[in-house]
Amino acid sequence: MTFDYVSFLLVFLVLPVALFLVFVISPFIQAVYYSMTNWTGFSPNMSFVGVNNFVKLFQDSTFLQAMANNALLAIVVPLITIVIALVFASMITVGGPSHGQVRGLVGSSFYRVVSFFPYVIPAIVIAILWSMIYAPNGLLNGALGFLGISTNDFAWLGDQRTAMGATIFVIVWSMVGFYMVLFIAAIKGIPAETLEAARIDGAGRYRTVVSILLPQMRDNVQTAYIYLGIMALDAFVYMAGLNASGGPNNSTLVMSQYLFRTAFEKGQFGLASAMGVVLAVLTLVFAGLVIGVFRIVGGKDEGGRA
Repeated sequence: MTFDYVSFLLVFLVLPVALFLVFVISPFIQAVYYSMTNWTGFSPNMSFVGVNNFVKLFQDSTFLQAMANNALLAIVVPLITIVIALVFASMITVGGPSHGQVRGLVGSSFYRVVSFFPYVIPAIVIAILWSMIYAPNGLLNGALGFLGISTNDFAWLGDQRTAMGATIFVIVWSMVGFYMVLFIAAIKGIPAETLEAARIDGAGRYRTVVSILLPQMRDNVQTAYIYLGIMALDAFVYMAGLNASGGPNNSTLVMSQYLFRTAFEKGQFGLASAMGVVLAVLTLVFAGLVIGVFRIVGGKDEGGRA
C-alpha cells in the first residue's frame, strides 16, 4: 500500500465512483421513490401510492402512443444514420481510384467538413430552422413550386402521413456528419497494408467495405447504434422544436415530451417520475439488446472481448 498506489485508487477509482453515486445513482433512486407517490412537485406533502402510477401509465393510450413513437425512432434513426455515415466514410477513405495508393474521392476533405457542419449547430436551432422550412409557406414548398411541383402549401409537420418522416429526416441530417467522422477515424486505424492486399486480391470497393472494413469496425458501429438509440429514445429537443404539440393525433409525441407536459403543465410529478423510470429502464434494455445482437451476429474476438 504505497502512496502512489493509494493516491491512484483515490483519484481514479474512489472519486469517480463517489461522483457517479451522488450525481447518477442517487437521483435515479430518488426518482423511483417519487414515482410511487402522488407528489405534485410544488408541495412537501405526498402520499405513497405504490405501483398505481405505473398501472395508470400502461392504461394511458397517449403514453403508449408516445412509447411506440420512441420505439420507431430507436429502430429507424440509428439504422439510417449509420448506413449513410458508413457510405460517406467509405467514399472519403477508400472510394477513390482503383489503382495506386488506397485513398478517397477527390476533394474528400471538403466533403468531410461540409458533412460535419450540421452537427456543430445546436439541436434546438436545427429544429426551429427546419420547422420554418417545413411550414406551408416555407422554403421546401417554395423550392418544390419553383421546380414546377405544386404542393398547395402542404403542412409537412401538420399531416399525420408526413410528420414523423419529416422529423426523422431532420434528426438523421443533423447526426450523419458526426458519425461519418467517427467511422473515418476507425477506418484510418485499419492498416493500409490490409486494404492494399485486398485490392491486389481483386476485391472491389463494395467487397472491401463489407468484408474488411465492417468486421474491424464492429465496436464502433455498436457504440454508434447505442448512442443514437439513446438519443432517439429521448429526442425531446428535436420534437419540442419541430412540433411542440406532439403532432397531429400525437404522431410525433415522445415520452420525454409527455413527461414534461405531465410534470409542468398538469403538476403530476409523481406520475412524471414514473415515466422517467420507464424511459430509463427501456434505455437500459435497448443497450443490452444491441450489445447482445452484435455478440450473436459478430461473435467474440480473441480474449473474450465482445
